[in-house]
Amino acid sequence: MNSPNTSPGKNESPANCLEFEGVTIRYGQIEAVRNVNMSIPTGKVTAFIGPSGCGKSTVLRAINRLNDLIPGCTLNGRVSFKGHDLYAKHIDPVQLRKRIGMVFQKPNPFPKTIYENIAYGARINGFSGNMDRLVENSLRQAAVWDECKDKLGASGLSLSGGQQQRLCIARALSIAPEVLLMDEPCSSLDPLSTRKIEDLIRTLRGRYTVVIVTHNLQQACRISDMAGFFNVIPSEDGFTKVGVMEEFGCSSQIFNAPKQEATGDYVAGLFG
Repeated sequence: MNSPNTSPGKNESPANCLEFEGVTIRYGQIEAVRNVNMSIPTGKVTAFIGPSGCGKSTVLRAINRLNDLIPGCTLNGRVSFKGHDLYAKHIDPVQLRKRIGMVFQKPNPFPKTIYENIAYGARINGFSGNMDRLVENSLRQAAVWDECKDKLGASGLSLSGGQQQRLCIARALSIAPEVLLMDEPCSSLDPLSTRKIEDLIRTLRGRYTVVIVTHNLQQACRISDMAGFFNVIPSEDGFTKVGVMEEFGCSSQIFNAPKQEATGDYVAGLFG
């Protein structure tokens, strides 16, 4: 490990970027999701699908340790990033989140100018290069430069919902993460904006490892290389329910030839 006091070594590029081994996450005494096992490949788009309450977002937030901010949330098992345990005592979650970016369900631009939405995050993370070039490149990567280039001094909040979401993606990309997590990034957007976000995700493939949570099965089928289906089952007490991963594999297999009956029923629209 190259940086023993901060985060996993940055120069390693194994075939699998992220590994979950027997991961169970609890909120207090309540199991949110149980015994998750999967290998997320480097440079691919992986989608988490499943009904509400099955633990998709909880698992996503475990990747950059955002669940640490929730009192009483605990994780058992192992989550690895490039072969290194993300929950080892010497890992600094703040440093980790510079390498594993996050885009949330609701666009959340800073109450600053479009320019400063990009520059501010880069600046506090120690960027000392050509800021104008970084802002432009980040907005171009997020496919929103042409819509913003003539009003960089305007508030980020003045943009449409779809533009705000792409601005947030540009902000995440500005600090050069290796992984980009996206939690229902299109759920509040119109069809045209959704299409632009999907097109953007396709362009990020290969340069970044993208993990997305979505309720939209057609979207998952269109954009993902890998898919994990989470389901909800009764827990042992008979009163509560717990999320489980029913199946993980290539998206073509998950959507066209699922191995588990529950997966087939879900992708066929029989529940959810």
